[in-house]
Amino acid sequence: MGPGRDARLKPGAARFCYDCKGTPGRMPQKKENKKGLFLGACRFEPVDRVPVWLMRQAGRYLPEYQAVRARHSFLEICKTPELAAEVSMQPFRVLGVDAIIVFSDILIVAEAMGLPLDVPDSGPVLSNPVRDAEAVRRLRNFDPERETRFVGDAIRAICKEAGPDVPVIGFAAAPWTLACYMIEGRTRGDVSGAKQMLRDEPRVVRELLERIAQATAGYLKSQIAAGAAAVQLFDTWASELAPGEYEAFELPATRSIFEALGDPGVPRILFAKGSARHLENMAETGADVLSVDWNTDLGEARRKLGERVALQGNVDPSILLGDEGEVRRAAREAIEKTGGVGHILNLGHGILPATPVANAKAFVEAGQTAMVAAREL
Repeated sequence: MGPGRDARLKPGAARFCYDCKGTPGRMPQKKENKKGLFLGACRFEPVDRVPVWLMRQAGRYLPEYQAVRARHSFLEICKTPELAAEVSMQPFRVLGVDAIIVFSDILIVAEAMGLPLDVPDSGPVLSNPVRDAEAVRRLRNFDPERETRFVGDAIRAICKEAGPDVPVIGFAAAPWTLACYMIEGRTRGDVSGAKQMLRDEPRVVRELLERIAQATAGYLKSQIAAGAAAVQLFDTWASELAPGEYEAFELPATRSIFEALGDPGVPRILFAKGSARHLENMAETGADVLSVDWNTDLGEARRKLGERVALQGNVDPSILLGDEGEVRRAAREAIEKTGGVGHILNLGHGILPATPVANAKAFVEAGQTAMVAAREL
Protein backbone atom coordinates (compact mmCIF):
# COMPACT_ATOMS: atom_id res chain seq x y z
CA MET A 1 0.00 0.00 0.00
CA GLY A 2 3.00 2.32 -0.01
CA PRO A 3 4.25 4.68 2.74
CA GLY A 4 2.48 4.77 6.07
CA ARG A 5 0.66 7.76 7.44
CA ASP A 6 3.82 9.18 8.98
CA ALA A 7 5.23 9.72 5.49
CA ARG A 8 2.24 11.70 4.27
CA LEU A 9 2.29 15.41 3.85
CA LYS A 10 0.24 17.40 6.28
CA PRO A 11 -2.49 19.46 4.60
CA GLY A 12 -1.15 22.93 3.96
CA ALA A 13 2.49 21.87 4.53
CA ALA A 14 3.34 21.91 0.83
CA ARG A 15 4.29 24.75 -1.47
CA PHE A 16 3.09 24.80 -5.06
CA CYS A 17 4.75 25.51 -8.36
CA TYR A 18 2.17 26.78 -10.81
CA ASP A 19 2.26 26.56 -14.57
CA CYS A 20 3.84 29.29 -16.65
CA LYS A 21 0.46 30.91 -17.29
CA GLY A 22 -0.14 31.26 -13.56
CA THR A 23 2.63 32.48 -11.31
CA PRO A 24 6.36 32.33 -12.13
CA GLY A 25 8.61 29.50 -11.07
CA ARG A 26 7.56 26.47 -13.06
CA MET A 27 9.43 23.33 -12.03
CA PRO A 28 10.26 20.42 -14.35
CA GLN A 29 8.14 17.31 -13.93
CA LYS A 30 9.05 13.67 -14.14
CA LYS A 31 7.24 11.56 -16.69
CA GLU A 32 4.95 9.68 -14.33
CA ASN A 33 3.00 6.47 -14.47
CA LYS A 34 -0.56 7.79 -14.52
CA LYS A 35 -2.00 4.70 -12.85
CA GLY A 36 0.51 4.88 -10.00
CA LEU A 37 -0.17 8.60 -9.60
CA PHE A 38 -3.94 8.11 -9.55
CA LEU A 39 -3.91 5.12 -7.20
CA GLY A 40 -1.45 6.86 -4.89
CA ALA A 41 -3.75 9.88 -4.58
CA CYS A 42 -6.72 7.58 -3.88
CA ARG A 43 -4.72 5.94 -1.08
CA PHE A 44 -3.64 9.27 0.43
CA GLU A 45 0.00 8.59 -0.39
CA PRO A 46 2.44 11.37 -1.28
CA VAL A 47 2.49 12.02 -5.03
CA ASP A 48 4.48 14.34 -7.30
CA ARG A 49 1.32 16.13 -8.40
CA VAL A 50 -2.43 15.92 -8.23
CA PRO A 51 -4.02 13.67 -10.90
CA VAL A 52 -6.81 15.19 -13.00
CA TRP A 53 -9.83 13.84 -14.85
CA LEU A 54 -13.33 15.16 -15.56
CA MET A 55 -16.69 13.64 -14.82
CA ARG A 56 -18.61 13.15 -18.08
CA GLN A 57 -15.32 13.83 -19.89
CA ALA A 58 -16.40 11.72 -22.90
CA GLY A 59 -19.31 13.70 -24.23
CA ARG A 60 -20.95 16.43 -26.25
CA TYR A 61 -18.39 19.21 -25.72
CA LEU A 62 -15.90 17.22 -27.86
CA PRO A 63 -16.21 17.47 -31.66
CA GLU A 64 -14.76 13.96 -31.86
CA TYR A 65 -17.65 12.62 -29.81
CA GLN A 66 -20.17 14.57 -31.84
CA ALA A 67 -18.83 12.94 -34.99
CA VAL A 68 -19.42 9.46 -33.57
CA ARG A 69 -22.81 10.43 -32.15
CA ALA A 70 -23.92 11.70 -35.57
CA ARG A 71 -23.63 8.15 -36.88
CA HIS A 72 -24.79 6.13 -33.88
CA SER A 73 -27.46 6.34 -31.18
CA PHE A 74 -26.45 6.82 -27.55
CA LEU A 75 -27.36 3.25 -26.56
CA GLU A 76 -25.66 1.87 -29.65
CA ILE A 77 -22.43 3.50 -28.51
CA CYS A 78 -22.88 2.17 -24.97
CA LYS A 79 -23.54 -1.38 -26.16
CA THR A 80 -20.91 -1.59 -28.91
CA PRO A 81 -17.54 -2.14 -27.16
CA GLU A 82 -15.38 -0.69 -29.94
CA LEU A 83 -17.53 2.48 -30.07
CA ALA A 84 -17.63 2.83 -26.28
CA ALA A 85 -13.86 2.35 -26.15
CA GLU A 86 -13.32 4.93 -28.89
CA VAL A 87 -15.32 7.70 -27.19
CA SER A 88 -13.78 6.79 -23.82
CA MET A 89 -10.32 7.32 -25.29
CA GLN A 90 -11.12 10.67 -26.91
CA PRO A 91 -10.60 12.90 -23.83
CA PHE A 92 -7.40 11.02 -23.04
CA ARG A 93 -6.06 11.85 -26.50
CA VAL A 94 -7.42 15.42 -26.66
CA LEU A 95 -7.03 16.63 -23.06
CA GLY A 96 -4.34 14.36 -21.65
CA VAL A 97 -6.38 13.46 -18.55
CA ASP A 98 -4.86 11.09 -16.00
CA ALA A 99 -7.71 8.56 -15.94
CA ILE A 100 -10.17 7.15 -18.47
CA ILE A 101 -13.73 6.41 -17.39
CA VAL A 102 -15.57 3.87 -19.50
CA PHE A 103 -18.39 5.34 -21.60
CA SER A 104 -21.67 3.85 -20.44
CA ASP A 105 -24.87 4.85 -18.64
CA ILE A 106 -26.01 4.40 -15.06
CA LEU A 107 -29.35 2.93 -16.24
CA ILE A 108 -27.73 -0.12 -17.85
CA VAL A 109 -28.22 -1.97 -14.55
CA ALA A 110 -31.92 -1.05 -14.43
CA GLU A 111 -32.38 -2.45 -17.93
CA ALA A 112 -30.56 -5.66 -17.03
CA MET A 113 -32.85 -6.01 -14.00
CA GLY A 114 -35.89 -5.99 -16.29
CA LEU A 115 -36.90 -2.41 -17.06
CA PRO A 116 -36.72 -1.72 -20.81
CA LEU A 117 -34.57 1.36 -21.51
CA ASP A 118 -34.87 3.96 -24.24
CA VAL A 119 -32.75 7.12 -24.51
CA PRO A 120 -34.41 9.64 -26.85
CA ASP A 121 -33.12 13.21 -27.12
CA SER A 122 -35.63 14.23 -24.44
CA GLY A 123 -33.93 12.01 -21.86
CA PRO A 124 -33.86 8.39 -20.70
CA VAL A 125 -37.10 6.46 -20.21
CA LEU A 126 -37.54 3.21 -18.27
CA SER A 127 -40.68 1.27 -19.12
CA ASN A 128 -42.61 -0.62 -16.41
CA PRO A 129 -41.39 1.53 -13.48
CA VAL A 130 -41.30 0.06 -9.98
CA ARG A 131 -44.33 1.25 -8.02
CA ASP A 132 -45.06 -1.56 -5.53
CA ALA A 133 -43.67 -4.63 -3.76
CA GLU A 134 -44.75 -6.95 -6.57
CA ALA A 135 -42.73 -4.93 -9.08
CA VAL A 136 -39.66 -5.26 -6.84
CA ARG A 137 -40.14 -9.03 -6.70
CA ARG A 138 -40.32 -9.21 -10.49
CA LEU A 139 -36.87 -7.66 -10.90
CA ARG A 140 -34.28 -10.01 -12.36
CA ASN A 141 -30.98 -11.11 -10.96
CA PHE A 142 -28.66 -10.90 -13.95
CA ASP A 143 -25.25 -12.24 -14.92
CA PRO A 144 -23.06 -9.25 -15.87
CA GLU A 145 -20.75 -11.52 -17.85
CA ARG A 146 -23.67 -12.18 -20.18
CA GLU A 147 -26.30 -9.44 -20.06
CA THR A 148 -23.88 -6.51 -19.69
CA ARG A 149 -20.71 -8.06 -21.06
CA PHE A 150 -20.40 -5.16 -23.51
CA VAL A 151 -19.29 -2.93 -20.62
CA GLY A 152 -16.51 -5.31 -19.64
CA ASP A 153 -15.50 -5.72 -23.26
CA ALA A 154 -15.25 -1.93 -23.62
CA ILE A 155 -13.00 -1.78 -20.55
CA ARG A 156 -10.81 -4.54 -21.96
CA ALA A 157 -10.50 -2.64 -25.23
CA ILE A 158 -9.61 0.61 -23.43
CA CYS A 159 -6.99 -1.14 -21.30
CA LYS A 160 -5.45 -2.69 -24.40
CA GLU A 161 -5.19 0.63 -26.22
CA ALA A 162 -4.21 2.83 -23.27
CA GLY A 163 -1.71 0.36 -21.85
CA PRO A 164 -0.91 -0.75 -18.30
CA ASP A 165 0.21 2.68 -17.05
CA VAL A 166 -3.18 4.41 -17.45
CA PRO A 167 -6.03 3.81 -14.96
CA VAL A 168 -9.49 2.93 -16.29
CA ILE A 169 -12.46 3.76 -14.07
CA GLY A 170 -15.60 1.65 -13.99
CA PHE A 171 -18.83 3.00 -12.57
CA ALA A 172 -22.46 2.49 -11.65
CA ALA A 173 -25.30 4.40 -10.03
CA ALA A 174 -25.53 4.50 -6.25
CA PRO A 175 -28.60 2.58 -5.00
CA TRP A 176 -30.83 5.56 -4.15
CA THR A 177 -30.16 7.28 -7.46
CA LEU A 178 -30.94 4.16 -9.48
CA ALA A 179 -34.04 3.57 -7.35
CA CYS A 180 -35.25 7.10 -8.16
CA TYR A 181 -35.03 6.41 -11.90
CA MET A 182 -36.64 2.99 -11.53
CA ILE A 183 -39.56 4.40 -9.53
CA GLU A 184 -40.09 7.54 -11.62
CA GLY A 185 -39.55 5.89 -15.00
CA ARG A 186 -37.97 9.14 -16.13
CA THR A 187 -36.77 12.24 -14.29
CA ARG A 188 -36.32 15.79 -15.41
CA GLY A 189 -35.26 17.20 -12.06
CA ASP A 190 -38.23 15.75 -10.13
CA VAL A 191 -38.05 12.65 -7.93
CA SER A 192 -41.10 13.45 -5.83
CA GLY A 193 -42.65 10.05 -6.58
CA ALA A 194 -39.60 8.25 -5.20
CA LYS A 195 -39.57 10.45 -2.11
CA GLN A 196 -43.27 9.81 -1.53
CA MET A 197 -42.72 6.07 -1.85
CA LEU A 198 -39.88 6.31 0.66
CA ARG A 199 -42.27 7.88 3.15
CA ASP A 200 -45.30 5.68 2.42
CA GLU A 201 -43.64 2.33 1.69
CA PRO A 202 -40.24 2.33 3.42
CA ARG A 203 -40.02 -1.47 3.48
CA VAL A 204 -40.57 -1.66 -0.27
CA VAL A 205 -37.92 0.99 -0.93
CA ARG A 206 -35.50 -0.76 1.40
CA GLU A 207 -36.03 -4.04 -0.46
CA LEU A 208 -35.53 -2.25 -3.77
CA LEU A 209 -32.28 -0.71 -2.55
CA GLU A 210 -31.06 -4.11 -1.39
CA ARG A 211 -31.83 -5.68 -4.78
CA ILE A 212 -30.07 -2.83 -6.57
CA ALA A 213 -27.04 -3.10 -4.27
CA GLN A 214 -26.72 -6.82 -4.91
CA ALA A 215 -26.95 -6.37 -8.68
CA THR A 216 -24.55 -3.40 -8.66
CA ALA A 217 -21.90 -5.25 -6.69
CA GLY A 218 -21.81 -8.02 -9.28
CA TYR A 219 -21.81 -5.49 -12.10
CA LEU A 220 -18.80 -3.63 -10.64
CA LYS A 221 -16.96 -6.89 -9.92
CA SER A 222 -17.30 -7.71 -13.60
CA GLN A 223 -15.80 -4.32 -14.51
CA ILE A 224 -12.89 -4.90 -12.13
CA ALA A 225 -12.30 -8.34 -13.64
CA ALA A 226 -12.18 -6.66 -17.05
CA GLY A 227 -9.40 -4.34 -15.90
CA ALA A 228 -10.97 -1.36 -14.10
CA ALA A 229 -8.36 0.09 -11.73
CA ALA A 230 -11.00 1.93 -9.68
CA VAL A 231 -14.78 2.17 -9.54
CA GLN A 232 -17.09 5.08 -8.82
CA LEU A 233 -20.69 5.24 -7.66
CA PHE A 234 -22.72 8.25 -8.81
CA ASP A 235 -25.34 9.43 -6.31
CA THR A 236 -27.00 12.18 -8.32
CA TRP A 237 -30.10 12.35 -6.13
CA ALA A 238 -28.41 12.21 -2.70
CA SER A 239 -29.35 15.87 -2.28
CA GLU A 240 -33.02 14.83 -2.08
CA LEU A 241 -32.43 12.85 1.11
CA ALA A 242 -32.43 14.32 4.60
CA PRO A 243 -29.39 13.22 6.64
CA GLY A 244 -31.53 10.79 8.65
CA GLU A 245 -32.94 9.27 5.45
CA TYR A 246 -29.46 8.89 3.99
CA GLU A 247 -28.25 7.16 7.15
CA ALA A 248 -31.24 4.81 7.30
CA PHE A 249 -31.55 3.89 3.61
CA GLU A 250 -28.67 4.92 1.35
CA LEU A 251 -25.76 4.35 3.73
CA PRO A 252 -26.36 0.61 4.34
CA ALA A 253 -27.08 -0.07 0.66
CA THR A 254 -23.95 1.73 -0.52
CA ARG A 255 -21.82 0.14 2.19
CA SER A 256 -22.99 -3.32 1.14
CA ILE A 257 -21.76 -2.68 -2.43
CA PHE A 258 -18.32 -1.55 -1.33
CA GLU A 259 -17.99 -4.41 1.15
CA ALA A 260 -18.93 -6.93 -1.53
CA LEU A 261 -16.17 -5.69 -3.86
CA GLY A 262 -13.58 -6.97 -1.44
CA ASP A 263 -10.36 -6.14 -3.33
CA PRO A 264 -8.58 -3.40 -1.31
CA GLY A 265 -6.30 -2.73 -4.27
CA VAL A 266 -9.18 -1.23 -6.27
CA PRO A 267 -10.15 2.19 -4.86
CA ARG A 268 -13.85 2.87 -4.33
CA ILE A 269 -14.99 6.39 -5.16
CA LEU A 270 -18.34 7.82 -4.10
CA PHE A 271 -19.74 10.93 -5.74
CA ALA A 272 -22.80 12.62 -4.25
CA LYS A 273 -24.56 15.72 -5.43
CA GLY A 274 -25.46 17.64 -2.29
CA SER A 275 -22.49 16.10 -0.51
CA ALA A 276 -22.05 18.81 2.13
CA ARG A 277 -24.96 17.57 4.23
CA HIS A 278 -23.90 13.92 3.95
CA LEU A 279 -20.10 14.02 4.35
CA GLU A 280 -19.95 12.16 7.65
CA ASN A 281 -22.32 9.44 6.44
CA MET A 282 -20.52 9.16 3.11
CA ALA A 283 -17.26 8.54 5.00
CA GLU A 284 -18.93 5.56 6.69
CA THR A 285 -19.78 3.78 3.42
CA GLY A 286 -16.34 2.24 2.99
CA ALA A 287 -15.39 4.59 0.15
CA ASP A 288 -11.69 5.34 -0.26
CA VAL A 289 -12.41 8.63 -2.05
CA LEU A 290 -15.30 11.05 -1.65
CA SER A 291 -16.07 13.05 -4.76
CA VAL A 292 -17.86 16.22 -3.70
CA ASP A 293 -19.87 18.88 -5.50
CA TRP A 294 -18.89 22.54 -5.73
CA ASN A 295 -21.11 23.54 -2.81
CA THR A 296 -18.81 21.58 -0.52
CA ASP A 297 -15.72 23.45 0.61
CA LEU A 298 -12.70 21.18 0.10
CA GLY A 299 -10.79 22.73 2.97
CA GLU A 300 -13.69 22.24 5.36
CA ALA A 301 -14.20 18.68 4.12
CA ARG A 302 -10.54 17.91 4.78
CA ARG A 303 -10.71 19.41 8.27
CA LYS A 304 -13.87 17.45 9.02
CA LEU A 305 -12.74 14.11 7.60
CA GLY A 306 -9.00 14.25 8.19
CA GLU A 307 -7.13 11.39 6.54
CA ARG A 308 -10.01 8.92 6.65
CA VAL A 309 -10.69 9.35 2.93
CA ALA A 310 -9.18 11.09 -0.06
CA LEU A 311 -11.16 13.81 -1.82
CA GLN A 312 -12.08 14.34 -5.45
CA GLY A 313 -13.35 17.51 -7.07
CA ASN A 314 -14.71 20.04 -6.97
CA VAL A 315 -14.68 23.02 -9.36
CA ASP A 316 -18.06 24.35 -10.49
CA PRO A 317 -18.50 23.13 -14.10
CA SER A 318 -19.90 26.54 -15.12
CA ILE A 319 -16.48 28.12 -14.46
CA LEU A 320 -15.20 26.25 -17.52
CA LEU A 321 -17.60 28.30 -19.64
CA GLY A 322 -15.75 31.54 -18.84
CA ASP A 323 -12.29 33.02 -19.11
CA GLU A 324 -9.32 30.66 -19.41
CA GLY A 325 -7.45 32.52 -16.69
CA GLU A 326 -10.36 31.99 -14.32
CA VAL A 327 -10.38 28.30 -15.20
CA ARG A 328 -6.70 27.98 -14.29
CA ARG A 329 -7.16 29.90 -11.04
CA ALA A 330 -10.09 27.69 -10.02
CA ALA A 331 -8.03 24.54 -10.59
CA ARG A 332 -5.12 25.84 -8.52
CA GLU A 333 -7.34 27.12 -5.72
CA ALA A 334 -9.02 23.72 -5.41
CA ILE A 335 -5.62 22.07 -5.02
CA GLU A 336 -4.54 24.63 -2.43
CA LYS A 337 -7.54 23.69 -0.29
CA THR A 338 -6.21 20.15 0.17
CA GLY A 339 -2.50 20.83 0.23
CA GLY A 340 -2.13 18.65 -2.85
CA VAL A 341 -2.33 15.37 -0.93
CA GLY A 342 -5.09 12.80 -1.01
CA HIS A 343 -6.75 14.79 -3.78
CA ILE A 344 -7.89 14.03 -7.33
CA LEU A 345 -8.72 17.23 -9.17
CA ASN A 346 -12.09 17.07 -10.91
CA LEU A 347 -15.29 19.04 -11.34
CA GLY A 348 -18.11 19.15 -8.83
CA HIS A 349 -20.40 17.53 -11.42
CA GLY A 350 -20.23 16.58 -15.10
CA ILE A 351 -18.62 18.86 -17.66
CA LEU A 352 -21.22 20.97 -19.48
CA PRO A 353 -21.86 20.41 -23.21
CA ALA A 354 -21.14 24.06 -24.05
CA THR A 355 -17.65 23.95 -22.50
CA PRO A 356 -14.91 25.14 -24.90
CA VAL A 357 -12.35 22.40 -25.46
CA ALA A 358 -9.58 24.95 -24.87
CA ASN A 359 -10.94 25.59 -21.38
CA ALA A 360 -11.12 21.88 -20.61
CA LYS A 361 -7.49 21.60 -21.70
CA ALA A 362 -6.55 24.59 -19.54
CA PHE A 363 -8.20 23.00 -16.50
CA VAL A 364 -6.31 19.74 -16.95
CA GLU A 365 -2.99 21.47 -17.63
CA ALA A 366 -3.35 23.81 -14.65
CA GLY A 367 -3.99 20.88 -12.35
CA GLN A 368 -1.14 18.81 -13.74
CA THR A 369 1.39 21.63 -13.43
CA ALA A 370 0.39 22.76 -9.93
CA MET A 371 2.66 20.32 -8.23
CA VAL A 372 3.90 19.77 -4.72
CA ALA A 373 7.26 21.52 -4.79
CA ALA A 374 8.63 20.86 -1.32
CA ARG A 375 8.23 18.20 1.34
CA GLU A 376 9.13 18.11 4.97
CA LEU A 377 12.31 16.07 5.40
